[in-house]
Amino acid sequence: MFSVIYKKTVIEYPKTILSLLILLISFSIYFSKNFSLDASSDALLLEGDKDLKYLREVSARYGSKEFLVLTYSPVSDFTDEETIINLQFLKSKLEKLSWVENVVTIIDVPLLKSTDEPLMDRLKNYKTLSYPDVDKKRGFDEILNSPIYKDYVISEDGKTSGIVVYIKQDKKMNDYIKIKNDYFDRSLEKNLTKEDKKKYKLFLKEYEKYKDLYNQKNHQNIKEIREVINKYSENAKIHLGGIPMIADDMMSYIKNDIIVFGIGVFLFIVGTLWLIFRSIKWVIMPLLGCAASVTIMVGLLGLIGWKVTVISSNFIALMLILNMAMNIHVTVRFLQLKKEFNNLDNKEAIFETCKKMFMPILYTVLTTVCAFLSLIFSDIKPIIDFGWMMTLGLIVSILVTFSLLPSLLNIFTSKDDVEVKDTERSKITTALANFSKKNTVAIFSLTISIIILSVFGISKLEVENSFINYFDKKTEIYKGMKKIDNQLGGTTPLDIIIKFPVSKKEKKDDDELDWGGDEKQDETNYWFTRNKIDKILKVHDYLDSLPEIGKVLSFGSIIRVAEDLNGKKLESLEIAVLYSKIPNELKKEVISPYISVKDNEARISVRIKDSLKDLRRNDLINKINNELNKKLKLSTDEYRLAGVLILFNNLLQSLFKSQILTLGIVMLGISAMFFILFRNFTLSVIGVIPNFMAAFFILGIIGIIGIPLDMMTITIAAITIGIAVDNSIHYIYRFKEEFKKINNYKLTVDRCHNTVGIAILNTSITIVFGFSILVLSNFIPTIYFGIFTGIAMLLALISVLTLLPKLILILKPFGKIEI
Repeated sequence: MFSVIYKKTVIEYPKTILSLLILLISFSIYFSKNFSLDASSDALLLEGDKDLKYLREVSARYGSKEFLVLTYSPVSDFTDEETIINLQFLKSKLEKLSWVENVVTIIDVPLLKSTDEPLMDRLKNYKTLSYPDVDKKRGFDEILNSPIYKDYVISEDGKTSGIVVYIKQDKKMNDYIKIKNDYFDRSLEKNLTKEDKKKYKLFLKEYEKYKDLYNQKNHQNIKEIREVINKYSENAKIHLGGIPMIADDMMSYIKNDIIVFGIGVFLFIVGTLWLIFRSIKWVIMPLLGCAASVTIMVGLLGLIGWKVTVISSNFIALMLILNMAMNIHVTVRFLQLKKEFNNLDNKEAIFETCKKMFMPILYTVLTTVCAFLSLIFSDIKPIIDFGWMMTLGLIVSILVTFSLLPSLLNIFTSKDDVEVKDTERSKITTALANFSKKNTVAIFSLTISIIILSVFGISKLEVENSFINYFDKKTEIYKGMKKIDNQLGGTTPLDIIIKFPVSKKEKKDDDELDWGGDEKQDETNYWFTRNKIDKILKVHDYLDSLPEIGKVLSFGSIIRVAEDLNGKKLESLEIAVLYSKIPNELKKEVISPYISVKDNEARISVRIKDSLKDLRRNDLINKINNELNKKLKLSTDEYRLAGVLILFNNLLQSLFKSQILTLGIVMLGISAMFFILFRNFTLSVIGVIPNFMAAFFILGIIGIIGIPLDMMTITIAAITIGIAVDNSIHYIYRFKEEFKKINNYKLTVDRCHNTVGIAILNTSITIVFGFSILVLSNFIPTIYFGIFTGIAMLLALISVLTLLPKLILILKPFGKIEI
């Protein structure tokens, strides 16, 4: 019934179909103006993560500002008058930027050892390196040896300083984020009414619209600060870092990747089609099909407001590659039918081609969709979106392939079209056919070796990764982060929150403090006890002893500075008095971020050296949790870990569980599809083995090489299986068709290798080299994705043209009688 309708519409009225497609493409071009990108950091967070919610609470409690970091390495010393003047000019210029709230440099650090005044007087009348009468050498040595500022604003060697540029808060964006988080939390708790859900959808549109404006403003800010940096780079080497800069550069990378991948793959496909067909006509028609599919998809994304992230930035390249594979299979089959049945009418040849190719291509699309849909089991929105995006893209591709390509063939080809190079015998496929028939021991020996190697490699897989190493060493992101990581105390933040239970002894000690007078004292007057300070210092020193940890800051850092200045250990009363006497400006910068009297807790802030080769985040987190409890004797309810390190580790662990473990579901789903397609259990097993083997072997290679899995590489196995099984489907489908005519397994192998085998070879080479275009990215996971998926596809090609026919020859799934 479907074939009759298809023939009476697409085949009989090609011009009408072509006109409708042109109209659809025109609409898509119009809506493509709304096509947008998203490189915000919240796109890579696990929504619903309890640690994310807790981090937001901690950030709100202790104050969290958005900032950029400049690493400043002057030509001369920081004690040099010219260096200080240059820093003052740079700071002044930065502060004049309309979006900058304030700038903190080494010349703003309070110097408390520069005079011999009493401690309280030093705190009230502190000076900085910028003061003319300050002893620069003495002041710099104080900063260089300070428990607070060493490895924080100044490197250990004293040659690099950090400049922190605080950005003015965008109140509207903060309000939007609070509303968004509130809606999301309520949706998790299923507390949203139908009316609330409608409001939530409307709010999300409004939020995304404002976020676009916010990103544009951030882009302009980064552009402005880079202009300032360029002007002051004559006397110092300056690198820019910070989340706003990373987000903006990532946006540029995504745009660049989309353009480069699209153009690169497009040009490669042109070259491949020319090598295959050696005819302009047969190059242009498949290309039009690819271009139409991508244009319609981009228009759809613009229409529904679906943003592309760094994870899905290669969707255009993938669509072009997969769509080209479909077009090559259809085109080659059409030409082979024309050659085999030269008496066929052109429309009949097109209809027979589409009829014979629809089911295998449909199943290849379904298996590939199955692989991409496995990505939705992750809790990370960009990966989920990538899965759905490619699913929609494949649906668009198959619809365009079986509407546009037949219409073009109908209009621009005739019965007398000359056959092309692809219909001839191929030396490569013939050699592979002969190898498959004559080398049973070699094939199975190699197969067993690959399986053993795969198991060994997979056992070594890990999801540990360094965010720094996600970027090319030439990029500003890498240079800035590496400098901060190596010389300014690490990059990845981790907070340890210490919660203080109120004991009877502590309460007694508090009551014994004599504050004078009978009036009710502020709670801060009795919060500071030696017991709490000792506990903070004990945890501080433990964290400082860990090699993976760079800078550690806490209230204990301030106490140590005060004790050093005072010349003796401070007791509870002295600490409380000291706290009350510290100027509010200084208190806000160095104390408030580390204690919360109201919540009866303290925060210890550490930064992890992210570029350490042997860093194992999950092991480090577990070690800290375990040793705080067993070694430092803190009960588990007295502390909690928070920070970007925890969120990043949660993301990696979630990826491992969701993607590696769901490979089994992908395998079962594809096996089931094979059984439905071929109605033969043996054929189903034979069809999936070569492709599963290729996917697992590439994972094994990744494990053996020691490349950690990340957001992109962890998806390789599932995607490889989904794409690679296309070859098996086409080969088995054609084998089944030819065997009915020939009734001889070996002759059928020869026939298939020189018909569908040629198409498989051409499409696989196109896919392999198409994926190789991804190496032009600045994002290392994308490069790995392109390289290893390409290698896996090459392995799958060899397996399908050697191991698959060998299994068919041995197991004889179509019956053992040969005529």
